Amino acid sequence: MGRTHVLMRNDRPAVTLECPACSRATRHRLLYVKNGCDILQCPDCGLGRTEASSFDPLAYYDDGYFSGRQSDGYADYRGAEPVLRREFARTVEFIRRRKAPGFLLEIGCAYGFFLDEARRAGFEVSGIEPAEAAAAHAGDLGLNVVRGPLSEATLKSLGTLDVIVLLDVVEHLPDPKQALALLAEHLRPDGIIVLTTGDFGSLAARSTGAHWRLMTPPQHLWFFNRDSIASLAHSIGLRIESSDHPWKFVPFSLIAFQIGRMLGRKIAASPTGNRFAIPVNLFDTMRVVLNKASPRAEASVP
Repeated sequence: MGRTHVLMRNDRPAVTLECPACSRATRHRLLYVKNGCDILQCPDCGLGRTEASSFDPLAYYDDGYFSGRQSDGYADYRGAEPVLRREFARTVEFIRRRKAPGFLLEIGCAYGFFLDEARRAGFEVSGIEPAEAAAAHAGDLGLNVVRGPLSEATLKSLGTLDVIVLLDVVEHLPDPKQALALLAEHLRPDGIIVLTTGDFGSLAARSTGAHWRLMTPPQHLWFFNRDSIASLAHSIGLRIESSDHPWKFVPFSLIAFQIGRMLGRKIAASPTGNRFAIPVNLFDTMRVVLNKASPRAEASVP
């Protein structure tokens, strides 16, 4: 397995593309070519994007994505369940400090570990997951999980929601603006959307460039910073309630797996590596809470 191929390009002219965050066409510049994909950036809001027209997310996110058979997936998601649940329980507590238990939906819920922790905390939970084996496992836990992509029909069947969660998901969506707008339509007026995603404006991202640990096209289609998230949210009637760069407990197996990927080597997960975790914070992952903007807040935004 060779190193990821990166081609630095600065001889191409800028291209005009519709920026979902700015809600207008802007002159995107080419940053580099990685994994055969052009990585472009909007100069106004800083949103990065992957040009990968042939990429099929539904075909990509299969069981191999969660079991180490894809270099930019997870080493052994099910094997790391105890560590993942510990981290998810902390996220549930973060949410509970902002919202009393109600109806919670997770987009990209994988094997249902987060949903199960939220259910234990009193939330009435549902999930949407494209990977067949992952969705089936969540169903075995007694969770209401719909297998497939996000859709109006699915959301309509779930009713109005108090909390919507996207943990490291928004960067995978082909059209994040359309998806968040659809989710906002099914959110209660006092509801919140909690999402995590890489911070393209972070020191780690800016200093490592094409070699940033989260620069993994075509798996990651979008690269947000706080300004682009704020602009995108505002364009669909949402606003940022809070944002931070949280610490996270990460299994040793996943750390080794990602280091191996960056070095061009495949490091298999081990039972020991799955059981133990360390707190990690490179300050390159954002946790953002969105809510519906009030008319007064909307009027104050230029």
